[in-house]
Amino acid sequence: MKNILDPVGTLKGVGPKKQVALADLSIHTVFDLLTYFPFRYEDFRSQALTDLQDQQLVTLKGTVATEPVVNYFGRRKNRLVLRLMVDNDVVPVTFFNQPWLKKQVEVGQTLLVHGKFDASKKSLTGIKLLTDEHHQFNSIYSVNHQITQKTLQALIKQAYSEYQAVIEDFVPSWIRTKFRLEPLKTVIKEMHFPSNPQSVKLARRTAKFNEFFLFQMQLQTLKRRQQQPEPKAQIKADKLTLKPFIEQLPYQLTDAQDRVVNEILTDLQRPVPMNRLLQGDVGSGKTIVAALAILATVLSDQQAVLLAPTEILAEQHANSLAQLFAGTNVNIALLTGATSAKARRTLLPRIKAGQIDLVVGTHALFQPSVKYHHLGLAVIDEQHRFGVNQRKQMREKGPATNVLSMTATPIPRTLSITAYGEMDVSVIDELPGGRKPIKTTWIKSSQEETMMRFVRKHLHNGEQAYVVVPLIDESDAVEMRNVMMTYSHFQEQLGHDFHVGLLHGQMNEADKNQVMDDFKHNRTQVLVSTTVIEVGVDVSNASVMVIYDADHFGLAQLHQLRGRVGRGAQQSYCILIADPKNKVGVQRMNVMSTSTDGFFISQKDLELRGPGDILGKQQSGIPSFNVGDPISDVNVLSAAQEVAKMVTDNPEWMQDPDNQNLVRQLQTLNNNTSFD
Repeated sequence: MKNILDPVGTLKGVGPKKQVALADLSIHTVFDLLTYFPFRYEDFRSQALTDLQDQQLVTLKGTVATEPVVNYFGRRKNRLVLRLMVDNDVVPVTFFNQPWLKKQVEVGQTLLVHGKFDASKKSLTGIKLLTDEHHQFNSIYSVNHQITQKTLQALIKQAYSEYQAVIEDFVPSWIRTKFRLEPLKTVIKEMHFPSNPQSVKLARRTAKFNEFFLFQMQLQTLKRRQQQPEPKAQIKADKLTLKPFIEQLPYQLTDAQDRVVNEILTDLQRPVPMNRLLQGDVGSGKTIVAALAILATVLSDQQAVLLAPTEILAEQHANSLAQLFAGTNVNIALLTGATSAKARRTLLPRIKAGQIDLVVGTHALFQPSVKYHHLGLAVIDEQHRFGVNQRKQMREKGPATNVLSMTATPIPRTLSITAYGEMDVSVIDELPGGRKPIKTTWIKSSQEETMMRFVRKHLHNGEQAYVVVPLIDESDAVEMRNVMMTYSHFQEQLGHDFHVGLLHGQMNEADKNQVMDDFKHNRTQVLVSTTVIEVGVDVSNASVMVIYDADHFGLAQLHQLRGRVGRGAQQSYCILIADPKNKVGVQRMNVMSTSTDGFFISQKDLELRGPGDILGKQQSGIPSFNVGDPISDVNVLSAAQEVAKMVTDNPEWMQDPDNQNLVRQLQTLNNNTSFD
């Protein structure tokens, strides 16, 4: 008996080689093939002459009025010319280098001709000759080198012919009713072989939801699997236990911080490992929230680690947490690649014995030689800078490690629903009181002298400045500022009165740390740098950020860089220097100079650049959807997530008769998809 989940190899003409080629398009089953929908359609419906625009691709229906003639010119070039009577008008039609069409055309014959219309000459440059009026729409698919359009269209036609009788809906009936979804059989038919544009529109609406719903069901089942009970994950310290520590803080938690702390503590008190993402804008106060989670862990006689992507950031976290926990019994240690062999030999046995409560460090924290007594919590800062396997290695250092991932890059709704859909998300959407918004200005490179005067004025007031450029050395490929040239320029302009520092990624770690230490203690007043200062650098006296070639950075990255200033009591400024050469570049500069809302900016970044460009094609975490666009269709994606949660909230959902097709579909999908 046929089943829509049969391997695609059961179709005639699909051998092992073709199966591999189809798998490259993520087509493993007949279902995959039938739901591999066109990304566009060629519209071959005939149009009236009065409706046509110049250079428009059109289809004209008419009667052949003259004998077709082939004229030869140049070297092996020719044109086929005929006249078509269309609604009492004669339209000259020319086909270039298709002389064989002459045999298919006769005077008095009714033809459909697809081509480009020239309004001034009222003529048509023919592209295709259509003899079958019933094929009004031609489906166009994404293909690869091994699978052509013609091959794919033939396979889909064969599959629909053989399997249409067994096409069943996998979306539960109550969801189909709730969202007025089309039956799957109708969707497949109209997407591949459309009756009219309206039918395609209705079918596409359902196809988007179905695709998002299947993906969300995979994420939610993965999330439930990760939430299996494990008593060793439980951390019993509550808000009351932390109250004395919170009350002695020199500031009051914001409402957003308080809410997020409650969410995290509720997670930690459950006998299920936490997997929570803490996101908050630059300067929103994530560190104190993480510190309270760490303290709750230590007070429950378990260890915690804070994993940072760079040694500079790890050292900074260690220092700030040491100040926060001064007066408590929390023992803190720093472990990075720069830790000497002698210090490691002393430190590792103490960590293993449980004498160290909190270890702050870099990749060194999850090396095989580092053993923990009872690791209860791993805080991962700037978590997107660590690979999947690295985060997994960190989790596996404890019997049931709770994970709190942090990011200072506000994540748009699309990314939080897709890339982080298996995590619980906490958002600090409120800045601490007293913070002054950073004033941002966009100027052209011709106004650089004005910028230099502005920087000099603030340096004379005792403040400091960052200067960021995109390149380390001069490049023949692109015309952009490089850090070496810019450093020399600022030395020349300001070096007589102030100390100018240089920082870039090719410097060794010791030199980087020395440069940052000099800037932090105001021994250096101007720091010329590449984007190595993007994350975690905290110098409250720095009040000016200058970014050269700003249009070459993503918006989220510009916002991160801007967040290096505005950390003190004084008003801070960000000056973007850019000469954008296109409309998108201008849009990005306008967004940055008019908004300081990181969530708004990151959403705009996603819209203007796309997820792959923001996070890297391999690391973006957003799957490649066939029909839906997670950015423009975010409301459909969100609805699909909500109902997927509702389905999986019922522990017995897999036994429900209405869900059996869905269960089978997910089982097949999981055999073809790897989730970490």
